[in-house]
Amino acid sequence: MGAAGARLDHLAAVEAGAGNISVACKKQPEGVEEIFPVVGELELPVAVPELAGWTVFVTGSGCRLREIKDRPKEIVSVVIPDATGRRAVWRRAPQATFTKPTSEFNSHLGVHADQVARRKVEHHVLVHGQPPYLTLLSHLPELSNDKAYNEAIFRWEAETIIQVPTGVKFLPFMIPGGEELGQANIAGLREHTMTIWAKHGLMVRSDISPMDAVDKVEYLEAGATYYYRHRLLGENAGGGLTKEELRGVVTAFNIDTTLV
Repeated sequence: MGAAGARLDHLAAVEAGAGNISVACKKQPEGVEEIFPVVGELELPVAVPELAGWTVFVTGSGCRLREIKDRPKEIVSVVIPDATGRRAVWRRAPQATFTKPTSEFNSHLGVHADQVARRKVEHHVLVHGQPPYLTLLSHLPELSNDKAYNEAIFRWEAETIIQVPTGVKFLPFMIPGGEELGQANIAGLREHTMTIWAKHGLMVRSDISPMDAVDKVEYLEAGATYYYRHRLLGENAGGGLTKEELRGVVTAFNIDTTLV
């Protein structure tokens, strides 16, 4: 989580206290009780019986993700949902500087629970951030749909479609932290590894690690940066990889995708 927070900061994707990370583990890692000895109870923003007994590491509300690496005990806590999925044991370190988990914890919990129920994963990571170019593109009316948004960012580097073959799901603007966004985000991440929250940011998932999730952000942020620079240069500057060239990449690397 620390390395991921630092990399997001390098991408200018988590200004000040923006952004959040959570990691859900079926098996509790060693040392949790010693590292997070302060025990309380937490009412969860959504019911997640699918996560009963799981260990969920989550960043605190208003915390700077760039500081996780150096001060993890101040920023991260552990949530262990009970059998009902409505309440949880909440473990913190004495050094904790926050009074509650991230304000978008409902979106995190909902997606973790849905992925566990549908795919039976035993380890699942979610990262939310606001990378500037991907977010900027979500403000453009002509890109405010799945097809146009994906075409804008996937045509500049062959690696992009290899690394994120499912593309992104574009979600129209919804109130941050609200139930509407939470439900739309759950649905969007069923078939995609990343959702774009229009005029806000994104959420990306991984079965591997926080850094794997951030790698996906970095690949797509590069694509969005190319698109932005292309717009500055004008339409005569070249249009990136053609559909035929992208299909060649997909065939050569045996990529399962519906983007081309």
